[in-house]
Amino acid sequence: MSTTTETEVVHVVRGEVDHGSPVAYGRAGSAFTAPALDLDRLVWPRTEPGPAFHVPVAEIVDLLVETGEALKADREGLLAEALDRMVRVSPLPAEVLERAYALLWRSFQRPGLYAQIDHELGGADVLDGWREVRLPDDRTASIRAFPPRLVHIIAGNAPGVAAMSVVRGALTKGVNLLKLPSNDLFTATAILRTMAAVAPGHPVVRSFSAVYWRGGDETVESVLFRPQFFDKLVAWGGESTIRGALRYVGPGFELVSFDPKTSISLIGREAFESPEALARAADAGATDATFFNQQACVASRFQFVEGSWADADRYAALLCERLGVAREFSSAGGPRVAAELREEIDVLRSLTPDYRVWGDYDGRGLVIRSPEPVDFHPDGKIVDVVPVGALTEAVAHAGVATQTVGVYPDTRKAELRDALACAGVQRVVSLGRAGGMPPGLSHDGFYPLQRLMRWVNDE
Repeated sequence: MSTTTETEVVHVVRGEVDHGSPVAYGRAGSAFTAPALDLDRLVWPRTEPGPAFHVPVAEIVDLLVETGEALKADREGLLAEALDRMVRVSPLPAEVLERAYALLWRSFQRPGLYAQIDHELGGADVLDGWREVRLPDDRTASIRAFPPRLVHIIAGNAPGVAAMSVVRGALTKGVNLLKLPSNDLFTATAILRTMAAVAPGHPVVRSFSAVYWRGGDETVESVLFRPQFFDKLVAWGGESTIRGALRYVGPGFELVSFDPKTSISLIGREAFESPEALARAADAGATDATFFNQQACVASRFQFVEGSWADADRYAALLCERLGVAREFSSAGGPRVAAELREEIDVLRSLTPDYRVWGDYDGRGLVIRSPEPVDFHPDGKIVDVVPVGALTEAVAHAGVATQTVGVYPDTRKAELRDALACAGVQRVVSLGRAGGMPPGLSHDGFYPLQRLMRWVNDE
């Protein structure tokens, strides 16, 4: 007789754990249950303000900081419980998840919270009330960043996305409905339950719900995704997620999209000035390529090397060694390369000297050196190294889907950044620093807090 064990997924509705009747999802090997949805409880009527609309920013920041300290200590064991369940279903190795969970509290530090408020909104005054501005004709007006009503379709490729979404939702003072992703059903609710334990019944706590439904379920989305309930749909994810969200966008219901992205690296000829410089460049390139085992948008997949094929081969060989090193947000090993991809790479192995391949299919890392970028999507700690005569030539391989470009050495960034920006790139960073976006800077080409708010004028 066979038995199946279904993982229990917890919902949070208006700050409280939901104990509704369980509904089964998934299939054998990945089955789980989640409480049945009461759609009426997931919306807030426009006839009254949300719970946190009038809470001072300073109080919200204090609560977030306390939540961060509680996540760090995890005295309630809520993160430990979520981690235990995540390890069973996540494609990420346990060691990567453990380190990511241990550092979730960093998103709740006071300096980073105020950096977002100050850099993205120009200060807390526009959140707490009306900011007076002078118009060109010597009249004055007032503006306010008014609390929004937000639905968040969050991504599950890294636990930090849930933390980022909770922080941004709290700082807006708005009401927030988080749709749990199927590849991370536990992080957001663990954070919200920790916040509720810090301040039970607090208006910010009551402003959040986090629940699961199957993506694209019209019986849910056609009811919730309406302007009478929400102002904006904040969507992370792949092309199918974004296209599905676009079906509901219309007057009064706006899409704020964190689109699917890929990232690349540019390595200047300075890397070959000494063995030490080459080692630094290869280590930094491997750090960017293996961020969350290459599951994150910021992870580098194509690396363009300024030099000869022989130079590129020297870099590629050293890069392959470095890919198998465990780092803060990566493991030494990963999933084995899928059979279809192995077949393509086996063909390339036979095409020397035009192509060369280092590494194996065991998940510890594999590097391809090719004359032009390969026409498949390198994934699972696979990097394509392409030699170029000048780094400016590599700009042609960047586009609107390129999020982050890591450059070595730092001194080469200034000559490249305008052309990269023109191509559509959103971030230019020092090689090795692609992971961990600093708070208060733009994300995917815009300031998130500014986009999430409802801007209202008093003229």
